[in-house]
Amino acid sequence: MKFSIIIPTLNEEKTIVSCLLPLQALRDNCEIIIVDATENQPADNPPHAHLADKIIHSPKGRARQMNLGASQASGDLLVFLHADTYLPENALPLIEQHIGDRQWGRFDIQLSGDHFMLNVIAWMMNRRSRLTGIATGDQVIFVAKKAFAAVGRYPEIALMEDIALSKMLKKIGPPLCLSAKVTSSGRRWQHFGIYRTILLMWSIRLRYFFGTDPQLLAELYSRGQFWKP
Repeated sequence: MKFSIIIPTLNEEKTIVSCLLPLQALRDNCEIIIVDATENQPADNPPHAHLADKIIHSPKGRARQMNLGASQASGDLLVFLHADTYLPENALPLIEQHIGDRQWGRFDIQLSGDHFMLNVIAWMMNRRSRLTGIATGDQVIFVAKKAFAAVGRYPEIALMEDIALSKMLKKIGPPLCLSAKVTSSGRRWQHFGIYRTILLMWSIRLRYFFGTDPQLLAELYSRGQFWKP
């Protein structure tokens, strides 16, 4: 099995190298594709070019970026990795060992940071995912390339594309939920306030369920606001 790790980026110049360095040991069995939507970046040979197999420039929009990366991927299995998230040790062998007939899955998650509620939030995310079969992008969704194409790829919406993809993939089969943990940044939770962000995320998910425009939800999410002024 060959893997393609697809990393959508936007203004990650200061953090992208720390994301890419741990992936270098995996390159014998996978390709690394960066899809960058940062404006005014050099078209060729950025400083981290040697740490990836492909760097693709794209219009902004995480779903659009991930779809573009997938369209140029050569792997049998696609791994969608956020630039502020780190894979556990032996992540790819774990997928290969356990995936069997499953078509998709995700990892458990832990959040970096020193606030005790970050552990509670991660536990709740993992538990909810197991109960619902819905994965978030922070949990690093992986999917067979053929299954990804069969469901029509990520819907190119401004937010909640991971939820929408999970719902489509569930029609093919349940996810493989690996207990190995990816580590994702808790900076957003701490920046906007732990409890405020919990309420905001539940509010956004509920409003998405009732049909609120994802573009509006994306604006609220980026500002940490419950309502548009």
